[in-house]
Amino acid sequence: MLRPDANRPARNAPSPYDGAALERIALDYVGRYATTKAKLSAYLRRKLRERGWSGEREPPVDALADRLVGFGYVDDGAFAAARTESLLRRGYGARRIAASLRGAGIENDVADALRPRIADGAEAAAWAFARRRRLGPFSTRVQDMAEKRRQVAAMLRAGHDIEVIRRILGTACPEEAVD
Repeated sequence: MLRPDANRPARNAPSPYDGAALERIALDYVGRYATTKAKLSAYLRRKLRERGWSGEREPPVDALADRLVGFGYVDDGAFAAARTESLLRRGYGARRIAASLRGAGIENDVADALRPRIADGAEAAAWAFARRRRLGPFSTRVQDMAEKRRQVAAMLRAGHDIEVIRRILGTACPEEAVD
């Protein structure tokens, strides 16, 4: 069993953040990750909870996030558009995309601007999901009632509209699929 060396000094706790350190970790975060203003603010608040704040006033989390948005380092619109395209390619529907955008802290007006793109890609996304998950005409399983319910449930969880689900699962063969 390893025991701590009595001659070695104990590890010091990290010092609390000051304004410069907070800005450094914010810049590091936006340099590494595509993020939203809300996610950046949540990250900074979590870091402050972990290590504390050495300033006399409240930490300038919102002001720092606003400044990085002003510089263009954080762009909620670009993040939302990229996330939407990614989820459409993976086969997710409008409800699942909307939930993902809400979870990322995207404002309603930014998400509303993407509704036409989501509506245009809904059918192709549903077909892609069915193909990837081997549902409906892509399935090799026996299509009994329990299997059909399972497939409908999977597509509903993916955020697809019931009319699109019925159309896809009602298709007899993949050659009838319209991409």
